[in-house]
Amino acid sequence: MSDLPRKAVTRTAKLAALPLGFAGRATWGLGKRIVGESAEIVGRELQQRTAEQLFKVLGELKGGAMKFGQALSVFESALPEEVAGPYRAALTKLQEAAPPMPTSTVHDVLEQHLGDDWHELFLEFEDKPAAAASIGQVHRGVWHDGREVAVKVQYPGAGEALLSDLGQLSRFARLLGPLIPGIDVKPLIAELRDRVAEELDYGLEAEAQRAHAEEFAGDPDVMVPAVVHQCDQVLVTEWVDGIPLAEVIAEGTEEQRNRAGQVLARFLFSGPARTGLLHADPHPGNFRLLPGSDDGDGAGPEDWRLGVLDFGTVDRLPGGLPAPIGRSLRLALESDARSVYELLGAEGFVKESVELDPEAVLDYLLPIIEPAQADEFTFSRSWMRSQAARVADPRSPAYQLGKRLNLPPSYLLIHRVTLSTIGVLCQLGATVRLRDELEEWLPGFLPEEEGAAEEQATEPAAEEPTAKEPAAEA
Repeated sequence: MSDLPRKAVTRTAKLAALPLGFAGRATWGLGKRIVGESAEIVGRELQQRTAEQLFKVLGELKGGAMKFGQALSVFESALPEEVAGPYRAALTKLQEAAPPMPTSTVHDVLEQHLGDDWHELFLEFEDKPAAAASIGQVHRGVWHDGREVAVKVQYPGAGEALLSDLGQLSRFARLLGPLIPGIDVKPLIAELRDRVAEELDYGLEAEAQRAHAEEFAGDPDVMVPAVVHQCDQVLVTEWVDGIPLAEVIAEGTEEQRNRAGQVLARFLFSGPARTGLLHADPHPGNFRLLPGSDDGDGAGPEDWRLGVLDFGTVDRLPGGLPAPIGRSLRLALESDARSVYELLGAEGFVKESVELDPEAVLDYLLPIIEPAQADEFTFSRSWMRSQAARVADPRSPAYQLGKRLNLPPSYLLIHRVTLSTIGVLCQLGATVRLRDELEEWLPGFLPEEEGAAEEQATEPAAEEPTAKEPAAEA
């Protein structure tokens, strides 16, 4: 596959073949069971074969199919270890590479949007793509002022492909669900579909990236490349060298893993507080681990920085992350079940028509927020698997309670980004001082913040009688 399939019938046929393939393998599995092989062995082989076909098709199609695959990729930590290997290999390919556009197509797009003399804007331009994503691919070059740049070129027909793929995938979401336990696939696909327009708008992406680049300029922990040029389907940004996070996951040292995990958590919580924006695409392909100094000399593990790429999907949070998240997390850590329950109800996580036991809700939440309880916590695939098994097993009380909770639309993207980031931390196996980041950046997590907010809210009320006195006298 060398180009983005643009005809809807071609893409639909490929995607429609997936559930048929799943069904065929299920029949094959039944046959093996009949001849005496154990359910465990058959199930393992079935999952491996299913994963290989699924991600092969998603990677070839790019568009919404690949976007869905990338969103799933951060949850591979939830898989049983005996089947995680094949998933991990297939998913890593999705994160870092995909079949490229033909060079002639790339040149046509550049000529259309940068002009017939687009070559003159570059001192160098590499026709071979350096990376491929769901709606575009990146080429390395040297801008006319000498800066090394990344040139992101959008696939022709990407918008139609995104909508077509996600619509088709949503039709058999139930069949995809068992691939990643504990993750409800249908809302994930719906949310990705809702973001299509923003994802395709490189103007919005450039705006979000500029905001981050300005805020994090000179930051010791996070580096965001500056926007050099933007027009329609072409986005030019400064080039970022560094170790792809997927490589750190695969073969990084303990120091690299821990540092990458710490600065990733820091970026998750500090980004909204500092920019009013939440980077909403936290798969490993969008991050690099960089030496602390430009020349790399004398930089220890504590000096390595996180390079952040791709701001095509962001959540706009002018006040930072919602304060109720911090308050409910703190109250849960204090085992204040009643206050947690009331706050969840006020925010719409518990519908008015539903009545739950506050203590049961607290018991449901405590294992999930375990990383915030200790001074430092080691994220691991085994911990992620235990959480996924707890909430995905229909026989467990956690599963039954989780079905009765509600996820308000305003929290949907925040929830997905947080879960995705935790998934990456588990892939890293990083030991992270998460509580430090919560205390520094999460509104409402510290009790004094809540007191200050309440005091500020009451100040105008105390002055009101004075303002009303003349009217009373009249």
